[in-house]
Amino acid sequence: MTRRKKTRSLADKVTIRTGKRKDFKQWRHDNPDQVTSSRRFTQKKRQQRKLQAARKQARQETGQAIAIHPESRGEAPE
Repeated sequence: MTRRKKTRSLADKVTIRTGKRKDFKQWRHDNPDQVTSSRRFTQKKRQQRKLQAARKQARQETGQAIAIHPESRGEAPE
């Protein structure tokens, strides 16, 4: 069975914005300063980061404390 030849797409030759996904992706790429995340997304991410920080804090508090340099408390190294 032979492979079908790819058709030549007219989408790249069109100059008007049609609201299609490809056009929107190109517009976003060309105008990064006008693209912002939605409020819902930023709130969700902020909440996730808070939860992550709280979990990390809890892990650090329950972890075992280790003395890294117990013999050099306030003493100058020689």
